[in-house]
Amino acid sequence: MSHSHQLSLLGKRRFLPFFTTQFLGAFNDNIYKNTLLLMAAFATAEQLPFDSDLFINLGAGLFILPFFIFSGIAGQMADKYEKSLIIRRVKLLEIGIMAVAAGFIISQNFLILLILLFLMGTQSAFFGPVKYAIIPQHLYDDELVGGNALVEMGTFVAILLGTLGAGLLVELPQAHKWIAVSVVVLAILGWLCARQVPEARAAAPELDISYNLFSQTRKIMKDAHGNKTVYMCLVAISWFWALGAAYLTQLPNLASQILSGSPQVVSIMLAMFTVGVAAGSLFCGRISHGKVEPGIVPLGAFGLSLFALDLFFAISPNTTDEFLSVAEFLMIPANVRVLFDLAMIGFFGGLFIVPLYAMVQKRTEESRRARMIAALNVMNSFYMVCSAVFGMVFLGVADRSIEEFFLTLALLHVVVSLLIFKTSPEFWQRFRVRFSRQPS
Repeated sequence: MSHSHQLSLLGKRRFLPFFTTQFLGAFNDNIYKNTLLLMAAFATAEQLPFDSDLFINLGAGLFILPFFIFSGIAGQMADKYEKSLIIRRVKLLEIGIMAVAAGFIISQNFLILLILLFLMGTQSAFFGPVKYAIIPQHLYDDELVGGNALVEMGTFVAILLGTLGAGLLVELPQAHKWIAVSVVVLAILGWLCARQVPEARAAAPELDISYNLFSQTRKIMKDAHGNKTVYMCLVAISWFWALGAAYLTQLPNLASQILSGSPQVVSIMLAMFTVGVAAGSLFCGRISHGKVEPGIVPLGAFGLSLFALDLFFAISPNTTDEFLSVAEFLMIPANVRVLFDLAMIGFFGGLFIVPLYAMVQKRTEESRRARMIAALNVMNSFYMVCSAVFGMVFLGVADRSIEEFFLTLALLHVVVSLLIFKTSPEFWQRFRVRFSRQPS
């Protein structure tokens, strides 16, 4: 699919309302989560139910926990029922949660806001399987990669804008009122867009839903092993999210502690990574020529490894006692190289992840596609938790440096990629066919 062709999807009713709905959902998730954590970080001890560090870590965990608990049921429901109906009901639930949250944001009841963060994670867990299962029903085969590219671009841009927007909102006069209004308005806009999503028929209307939370989670994980290539796609996607989370979590410390950068420098770093992912996703749609091409995945893995390793060598600690402005930061060539590496890690990450999502969608039976996505959500959550624990152990318990942490991530990515391609040789085989020079 050409660049202009994939962007033309944004003008089609079978894609634009869905795209806008998922964009606003991711944006609102990050506005609410990040404003809550920022408010907690600057709240007095009397305002919080417990220590601020515990509150922040617990908040991050509570948002992920519903994906472990509810994905099994969410996947069944997305296969059994018409998908646009599920999207509208999930968005109505979001309005209700945010309406309640608005009152407690103003009154600063942090315990209730923490519970509501868990509920926001819950509605996201029910939206997740529908999000990727509906794409193949509304797009033609030659639009599948382009559609996924736009969704990945939108997701990362929404995360970026939500993170930056949260920082801006908490600094406004009467910030609590602005935050309360923002999350409700975004939820309503998401619901209005969801009302325009075309119907997507039930894939397995005869399915009997089991509400046993843990047995269904075990079942979808067991079923995910049924197709080796698809399962390795799930592993690779989850690894990318874990890797991305590991990098993004450490950017504030890299900027402030190692490079003496101001908070604005952190925003620039996050923006470079996000723009890189968006550009890589769109470029993947362009070079795939409308085909789901596994051979692009090794290209993404190789480029990501190369620039992840270069990031380690690019980092040059700054010994100044004062934080550098963005202009001062950019005057140091080594820092420009760091930003370039972050952008290219994101770019090749986009090449890496987009074909994987398309392969999962195309190679999974329609009647169980949503449950496969639900299994992916469980794996994503597990890998991201492991990523956070690894970071705490490596940097905290082992007391190693951020530079060593980034080097370890790069080497781990090389190892994981090689294991994936060894287990599923199709990726490497298609890479050789796709990019080898044909004899004249």
